[in-house]
Parts: sequence; structure tokens; C-alpha cells
Amino acid sequence: MEIPMNPMFTSVRVGRYMLPNRLVMAPMTRSRAAFDGTPGELATEYYVQRARLGLIVTEGTQPSDDGQGYLTTPGIYTPAHIAGWRKITSAVHDKGGHIFIQLMHAGRMSHPDNTPHHRQGVAPSAIAPGAGMFTATGMQDIPTPRALTTEEVRRTVAEFSHAARSAIEAGADGIEIHGANAYLVQQFFAPSANTRTDEYGGSIENRARFAIEVATAIAEEVGADRTAIRLSPGTALWGIDEGAEGPDLYRYLVAELDKLGLAYVHILHQSNEPLLADIRKLWRQPLILNRPGRPRGQIGADVASGLADLEAFGQMVLANPDFVARLKADAAMNESDPKTFYGGAAKGYIDYPVLSARTDTSS
Repeated sequence: MEIPMNPMFTSVRVGRYMLPNRLVMAPMTRSRAAFDGTPGELATEYYVQRARLGLIVTEGTQPSDDGQGYLTTPGIYTPAHIAGWRKITSAVHDKGGHIFIQLMHAGRMSHPDNTPHHRQGVAPSAIAPGAGMFTATGMQDIPTPRALTTEEVRRTVAEFSHAARSAIEAGADGIEIHGANAYLVQQFFAPSANTRTDEYGGSIENRARFAIEVATAIAEEVGADRTAIRLSPGTALWGIDEGAEGPDLYRYLVAELDKLGLAYVHILHQSNEPLLADIRKLWRQPLILNRPGRPRGQIGADVASGLADLEAFGQMVLANPDFVARLKADAAMNESDPKTFYGGAAKGYIDYPVLSARTDTSS
């Protein structure tokens, strides 16, 4: 017997699209692309299986050679990348789904062995993250990155814009900028990673400038209603420390981004509930909230309370391609297998079991 879960199964407008429900597939790196960054052969099936969520946000996808951090992650800046992603977006659309490609520049979270040009990573400042990186020869220390010049920062903004245009050419419905999880955009926010003395360092306004310029450039290139951003206020991964000014930086940033009329902001929430409430007040467009590890019984609580317009889920969607059907039927969920999260082939990628046709009453 189908159990309704209002309001999660009500439609919602996000940018120029009317989504059929408020469930979002969170971006999850799977490291199954070809070495040239073209999406792997199994990726189409992977995303199509999950097309009934209101919105799919893809795995982090590099906008340039410099943007790659991990082995076999996809790109979206060459004709081959565009052709590979077009197969995926077309198949998702054929199933009635919507898909935003997440643009992720890893910045200093990179290793020369993993990138096409085999050069050291780039970052706001020449400060190593103090972390290891998996490479084809095993774990290695991440080397100290090279600090971007002011002109190179501006060229990186242009690379994001080019990648966004490429994503639209590949049939994506929109772009999510990865401004979270200790990658390049957040590296600019954090004084522990950004000691610049030009217009991209120092004050709150300067440290937020790169994110705002990237969002502005992409909005101008493909439309604000196809542009979004993911943020993770308070994330302390891999040497990132946003300092005492961190919450105020996000209040300033969100207020400035709100002026652009972007499709949504996607918050990976850590623990600062007052800051989250302030972001909700400052942001007038749809807000997607992702609370890692949220119990099954709390699905829909943030939408019901009005704190969010949509909710994003990672591992539960990874392990349950029929996530929407299972929620509607109040069916048990598969458990995810961490051993198959990164790299490999079909196992742990497209072979998680789905409900039988008799059990799935949601069609």
C-alpha cells in the first residue's frame, strides 16, 4: 500500500523548470570516467536509474585540466566530454528527469599523477592541505600547490564559464558550482588556504569575490535560472579553517548571490543552525538542504518546517536507484557498500536491486 509523504512528492519550480518532486540526488564522486575525462560507458545507466528524483546533480566534473583532483573523474570542456555527457542527459530526459552538471575545480586537492598535464595543483596560495591523495601507484602526499596569479584567477573564472556553456551544449538542464568540501571555491573563503594580498584575499568581500565572479560569469553565459551553487559553511576538511569570520562571510556571500537570481543554493549542512536560519532569510530562491547521515524517518522534515524547499540525499540514492518508489511504498532501503564507491565497474554502481514490479506501486 502506497504511503503518501507530502510535501516531498509535490511539484516545485527551480529556475526555469517545474520538478515533479522535492527529492534531489546529491553530487557524489564515483571515479568511473575514462582517463581523458569522458564519462564512462556505464554512467548513462547509473543516472537513468535515478531519473525519477526531482533533480539529479551529477558527480563533480572538472572545468579544465587544472581542475582535476582525483583519478578518472569526468570533465566538461572538450568535444569528447560534451559528446559523452550528451548520451547521459538525453537518456535522463527520455525518462522525464532533470539533470544539473556540477562543476568542480579541486584546486589544491590534486596530485600531478592524476591530471592530464601532470602539473602541480593550483590554489589561492601556496599552502599544502596536509593530506594524502590516491593515485594509480597508491596513496601519496599532496604537494604544495602553485598560487594563482591575479590574471590566472580571472582566467579560471573564464574556464568555469566555458565549461558551463559546454554543459548546456551537452544537454544539461543547468550547472551547479561546487563551492563546498574544501575545493577551490571554498579555498578562497578560508584564511588557512588564502593568504593573498590582492583583491581576492584579506577581507570577507575579497575572499568571496571569486565565488561571486564565477556565479556571475556562468549566469551571463547560460542564464541565471540555469545556474546554482553548493556551499558547506563550517566545513573543516583537509586544512580548511574559515575562522571566526566564516559565518559572516556566508551571510555576505549569500546576500550577494541572491541578487543574481540563481536557480538555487544547495547547502551541505554541518551544525550551525542559526547561520542556516539566516541563509534561509537571505536567500529568496529555492533552497536545497543536504544533512549527511539524516535518518530515514527525518526525510521531509526540513521541507515540512519551511527551512528548505528540497532535500538532497547521497548514499541512500546511491544504494537505491528506485529511491522515490521505496519512499512512496515505505519499503526498506538497500545498504550502500563503501568498498565500491570509487572506481571499478558495474558492481556497486548500477547493480543495486530495485523493488519488484508488484511491490513498486508508484508508477
